[in-house]
Amino acid sequence: MKSPSIAISRPSDRWIGIIILSVLALTWGSSFILIKKSLVAYSPVQVACLRLSITTLALLPVMLRHRQRVDWSRWPLFLAVGLLGTAIPAFLFSFAQQRVSSSVAGMLNTLTPLFTLVLGIVFFKSKVMWAKVAGVLLGLIGASVLIFMGQKGALSGSIGYSLLIVAATVCYGANLNVVATYFSNINSITLSAVSFSFVGMPALIYLLSGTDFLHALSTEPAALTALGYVAILSLGGTVLASILFFWLVQRTNAVFSSTVAYLMPIVALGWGLLDGETMSVFHLIGIALIMGGVYLSRR
Repeated sequence: MKSPSIAISRPSDRWIGIIILSVLALTWGSSFILIKKSLVAYSPVQVACLRLSITTLALLPVMLRHRQRVDWSRWPLFLAVGLLGTAIPAFLFSFAQQRVSSSVAGMLNTLTPLFTLVLGIVFFKSKVMWAKVAGVLLGLIGASVLIFMGQKGALSGSIGYSLLIVAATVCYGANLNVVATYFSNINSITLSAVSFSFVGMPALIYLLSGTDFLHALSTEPAALTALGYVAILSLGGTVLASILFFWLVQRTNAVFSSTVAYLMPIVALGWGLLDGETMSVFHLIGIALIMGGVYLSRR
C-alpha cells in the first residue's frame, strides 16, 4: 500500500504547487458565497443536485472518451471519491448554510487538514511528521479564534448546522487519503470524470423527477440568477478546481494539498465583507495563525 505522502522533489514542482494552491483557495473560497446566493431560489437538495448534475454533464465527454482505459473493477474506489469528495459534502454544506454564514462555513473548512492527517495515520499508515502536526494544530487554533471570537463580529451560526460542515471536512479528509493512496497514477481529469459519473447521474434524475426544480425555475424570480451562481460553482469550483486539486494531491502530498482549507477563509471573509458581514481584530489574529500553520505544514 502506498503512503499518501509524496515529496515535492523539484523547485519547479514546488512553485507550481504553491500557484495551484493559491488558485484553489481563491476558487473554493468563493464557493461559500455562491452556495449562499443559490439558496435564495432553490432548496438545499436542489442546490446540491444541480451542482453534481452540471459537473457531471460537463465531464461526460471526458468520461466517454476514456471509458475503455478505465479499470472499472475499481468502481468502489471511484464511487468513494465521488461520494466523499463531492456528493456528501455538497448536501452537507447546502443544508448547513441555511443557518451558517458563508464566512463561518469557510472557517470551519480549515478542519480538513486535521482529519486528513488523523485518518492518514490511523487508516493509511502515513508517517507522523511533527512539523506538519504542529502546522495543522496552529491552523486549527487560528480557526478557533475566528469561529468563537469572530462571533462578536456578527459571524454567528447554529452549532448543530455547523456540525454538518465538520462532517463534510471528515469526508474531505478521507477522500484526500483515498486519492493519494489509490489513484496516484491516474490522470486527474479522468479521475474527476469517472468519479462524478457515479454520483452525478442519480442526482440529475432525482433533481428532475423528485423535486420541483422545473417549477421553481419557471416561477421563482431569482431562479435564473441563482442557476448562474450554481453553474459558476459547478464549472469553476468543482470541475476545474477538482482537476487541479487531484493533480496537487498526486504530485505533492495529502496534508500539503489540504492546507488550501487554511487559505480559503481569507477569501470567504473577503466575500463576507462585501456581503455586509463585519471583521474584527480577532479575525486578523486568526488569519495570521492560519498562515503560520500553512508554513509549518509545508516543512
